Amino acid sequence: MTVYVDDAVTLWRGHRWAHLMADTLEELHDFAAQLGIPRRAFQDKTSGAHYDVTAQLRERAITLGAVAISRHHDRALMRRVIANARVQGRREAR
Repeated sequence: MTVYVDDAVTLWRGHRWAHLMADTLEELHDFAAQLGIPRRAFQDKTSGAHYDVTAQLRERAITLGAVAISRHHDRALMRRVIANARVQGRREAR
């Protein structure tokens, strides 16, 4: 199983943000907890199951073993990860 962090550079509230996603929800929640992200920060909206992470937390996630993926260079992998996150988000909402 794998945890992924994209290279999203969304600027919001003075920070650049990325998305933390994983092959399973359990793995996603466990990894987020390792980063000190509270469970209430979990998002499962239309963009899929993920946590938003600052650029600084993105680097820490990579250090802890998350796989960095690029929306520009890893398009096929990125589509698969996002599709999986959307399915997970729908499951979590039940």
